[in-house]
Amino acid sequence: MTHQDQISRRGRLAWADGLWTHPPARAVEDGSDLLVEAAEGSDAWRHTAYGFIHDSEHALLAPFAVGSAMEVTFTADLAEQFDQAGIFIRVDSETWIKAGLERSDGLLQLGAVVTFGRSDWSVASVDGWDGRKVTVRLSRTADALIVRAGLSGAPQQLVRVIPFDGDQQAGAGPFTCAPTRAGLLVRFHSWIITDADASLH
Repeated sequence: MTHQDQISRRGRLAWADGLWTHPPARAVEDGSDLLVEAAEGSDAWRHTAYGFIHDSEHALLAPFAVGSAMEVTFTADLAEQFDQAGIFIRVDSETWIKAGLERSDGLLQLGAVVTFGRSDWSVASVDGWDGRKVTVRLSRTADALIVRAGLSGAPQQLVRVIPFDGDQQAGAGPFTCAPTRAGLLVRFHSWIITDADASLH
């Protein structure tokens, strides 16, 4: 499969279509699912507030073109501080975004970290989503990324609109991190490319 074939097609991606930014402790196919065990200490962050750079996330990336949307559906028991899973888009080590669920200060949070040299972080509590099947959707337009998420089969809510240069080549796909512990398991159910959302509202 050529690079152009992969970014132009629509439908379900095979797990083998992606490349890991950093291999997880374990990744095994279980039927149509991918079961991923995060390595202890894995994370993605640059500078802001904490003063460190972490570049060890487990993100399975395939080319992500303007005009398309990527959806990742997963189930996870995010029980420990900073356990996280969702979707990741990366241009380079200083330009990337992660969006999805993260356990923070005892609450399950839905949010995004946007990194252009330095990271920011936005969250909102979704404690009722714990242990349930969740879909995170990322649409790419000529100048923006639109992040939406929701329980699988339910209407999705807008999470964030992010300025993003359409000329940049980027990869995107499922990700997980476990900054504070070993043994986090995330079950990814599907990885789909569709057409980008036609509008914000």
